[in-house]
Amino acid sequence: MRRTSDLYVIALGSNVRHARHGGPERVLQAAVSALGKAGLGVEAMAPVIRSAPLGPSLRRYANGAVLVRSDLSPPAMLAQLKSIEREFGRRGGKRWGSRVLDLDIVLWGGGEWRSAGLCVPHAAFRLRDFVLRPMMALVPNWRDPRTGFSIKQLHSRLTRSLRAPREPRPGA
Repeated sequence: MRRTSDLYVIALGSNVRHARHGGPERVLQAAVSALGKAGLGVEAMAPVIRSAPLGPSLRRYANGAVLVRSDLSPPAMLAQLKSIEREFGRRGGKRWGSRVLDLDIVLWGGGEWRSAGLCVPHAAFRLRDFVLRPMMALVPNWRDPRTGFSIKQLHSRLTRSLRAPREPRPGA
């Protein structure tokens, strides 16, 4: 039987070519391979999408998400992800700048986690189409432990167009 507390949704992003792996889409494929080699059970990968950058970066991003199984605690998972980012050449730098690889814990089957330097669910995932859209392919019915909304509902709320106000019902 599958324990949901062992499952993580990891967001992936890249907008810099890697000397060995190639362009950003190939970097994401190589990162998923690296997750498996690190002992994380990759259950599924969402299709890669392209998105505009946030902040000062001028290059478009390749974004994706993976569902992984691991008995690591959220802080240990974060350490593992940072180690993989460093293996790909990631260095500290400007916030929202260009990067060869970005790996973020978005959701954890154990619910919420708060500690110094780590907040699960990811603080901004509800506001980012480039995170929610890939998650829709993986876990559309998973619920955000903070709001109770499913990924599908969060994505719909984020992307719905503004509608004209409804007329009040007679007698209301």
